[in-house]
Amino acid sequence: MAAEVMLMNEIEATAAQMGIDMNIDFSSIQLPPGENCGIISDDDDVYHDDQLEFDSGFGNVIVVDNLPVVPREKFEKLEGVIRKIYSQIGVIKEDGLWMPVDPETKKTLGYCFIEYNTPQEAELAKEKTHGYKLDRAHIFAVNMFDDFDKYMKVPDEWAPPEIKPYTPGENLQKWLADEKARDQFVIRAGTDTEVLWNDARQSKTEPVYKRTFWTESFVQWSPMGTYLATVHRQGAAVWGGANTFNRLMRYAHPQVKLIDFSPGEKFLVTYSSHEPSNPRDANRVVINIFDVRTGKVMRDFKGSADEFAVGGAGGVAGNSWPVFRWGGGKEDKYFAKLGKNMISVYETETFSLIDKKSLKVENVVDFSWSPTDPIIALFVPELGGGNQPARVSLVQMPGKEELRQKNLFSISDCKMYWQSNGDYLAVKADRYTKTKKSTYTGFELFRIKERDIPIEVLELDNKNDKIIAFAWEPKGHRFAVIHGDNPRPDVSFYSMRSTHNLGRVAKLTTLKGKQANALFWSPGGRFIVLAGLKGFNGQLEFFNVDELETMATAEHFMATDVEWDPTGRYVATSVTSVHEMENGFNIWSFNGRLLYRILKDHFFQFLWRPRPPSFLTPEKEEEIARNLKKYSKKYEAEDQDVSMLLSEQDREKRRMLKEEWEKWVSEWRRAQEEEKLERQKLRDGEASDEEEEYEAKEVEVEEVLDVSEEVLSFEE
Repeated sequence: MAAEVMLMNEIEATAAQMGIDMNIDFSSIQLPPGENCGIISDDDDVYHDDQLEFDSGFGNVIVVDNLPVVPREKFEKLEGVIRKIYSQIGVIKEDGLWMPVDPETKKTLGYCFIEYNTPQEAELAKEKTHGYKLDRAHIFAVNMFDDFDKYMKVPDEWAPPEIKPYTPGENLQKWLADEKARDQFVIRAGTDTEVLWNDARQSKTEPVYKRTFWTESFVQWSPMGTYLATVHRQGAAVWGGANTFNRLMRYAHPQVKLIDFSPGEKFLVTYSSHEPSNPRDANRVVINIFDVRTGKVMRDFKGSADEFAVGGAGGVAGNSWPVFRWGGGKEDKYFAKLGKNMISVYETETFSLIDKKSLKVENVVDFSWSPTDPIIALFVPELGGGNQPARVSLVQMPGKEELRQKNLFSISDCKMYWQSNGDYLAVKADRYTKTKKSTYTGFELFRIKERDIPIEVLELDNKNDKIIAFAWEPKGHRFAVIHGDNPRPDVSFYSMRSTHNLGRVAKLTTLKGKQANALFWSPGGRFIVLAGLKGFNGQLEFFNVDELETMATAEHFMATDVEWDPTGRYVATSVTSVHEMENGFNIWSFNGRLLYRILKDHFFQFLWRPRPPSFLTPEKEEEIARNLKKYSKKYEAEDQDVSMLLSEQDREKRRMLKEEWEKWVSEWRRAQEEEKLERQKLRDGEASDEEEEYEAKEVEVEEVLDVSEEVLSFEE
């Protein structure tokens, strides 16, 4: 109680210096319509007393200025209006709203103090309501109470600011200029997180940076490799640099569980789920979208877990992730969320809905963006027992214009796959047979960049084959399908350009009876790894799709993950801690040669550091490919030098081993000479150490081991 009195005294002392007195007819105030008075807010009590550490200082107090000055009889009405507005944003403490009154006139002074449970809520309230227009004469001016100390210390006379010398920041892309053209990767094992160079020429790793307890759950590279994100109880952080990995920015979000970068690295999405005070209620979800460079919250979304559980591939506690999917390519122009009977599409200039309303689509269950263009592909299932067919639609943003629609009949399930350049869309459609007792699968192939977006239907030779995996060739026109029954399904390759007709899909080949259940294309196309993970115990086949031939077969026993490096030169396979034994990773060449192996106990993560898109035009890349022999001479010479160095190192290693062996033999010979007289004495004067001069004799020795006596009785 004494602490509260002291707090009020300090507030009164500060407020006395503000002196604002404005008269208004309170009955003329018209609040904006709606429960939230026009303030964008998605939740009002996400933060619970047992979930956040509350601040007992002034960091959780805001000052709201430019309020109406009203007499005593209108005090309660004004207080109710203020409380209604600010309780939308967070939990106001008991007796946490105080509106001072002039002791002489008995009128309010035109400002109030609001104390929230947490500083985060106070900051959010300032951000949301500063500049809020109550009426034409009263526009809120909101400040943190702690800021007043800073304002009071402003000198009466102006003095020019001290000009600090410019110190350039570290080049976050410096690692791309590595003289050996190596790639980096990050691993987590036990409590350690390490960033390493892949020095494949030397068949080893080279350390870059290592830190213990760097993250509390996982790490994640940004899509172009600029940042490494870590996750903590207080929020997320990003790190970057050439060798030191300094912390560049923090993002406050208590109990954050998941994060996601926008494709252009401009924004970071964070997610947390909080258990409700009432066990019968759904979990409360908080999603923040931060500006990566400034750390500012650009938009937050709050609500029950049920509101964010529609769509998505996976997440925590039954919620889908990512909730928001980014569109518009690397420009990060749009992001969208699937809702009930709608898709909510936001633009990042104002972080508001396009046209201030969602895209209404009755019974929509899934959508996905083109990787390069602002085009949404959406799927609506069958309705009315098949009377209304399922459909796939392509919608252009921001105009919400439908570019193409395809009706699908007898559909049980559907999945969409975009090619990396957005040139093609494959729709895998599972259809019921006429008896409705079984299903078969076909593909609807959309040619997005061609006039009128033509569609082809593709059915496998045996349309009853189960589809196990599908994958487009990156930047290419081919795709691979694993189909059939385990344990030895078939793998087929198709091209969207047949030999005689560029507008027709054609099968290239089918590989029969492969131990594979996953497909991993090289980022540059052409090569693919057919992998048998989980039940197939890590079977690997390195296949050249240009030549349609197997380059190598191998095995990484119990492998759980396969990942190509961003250049398509190397492949990493790993066994994570889901298995208790053989944890670690292998590095392979693109054609399946094992380069080196690293074992790590309690191995959790392996992630190659992504590279940004090349600045070279497609024409320049083709020119380099045509003149590769000219460019490769330099690197072949370097490879030869490395090979000679490795040979020299091997010779030196063998020489050292030989010297060590000879030294060991010499020491034992010297010891033998020193003990020669002692051995001769033990042999009764016999001087020879040669075994051939001994005479071997066999001597039989009888020994009584035990004697026992037993009395036997005989009956007549």
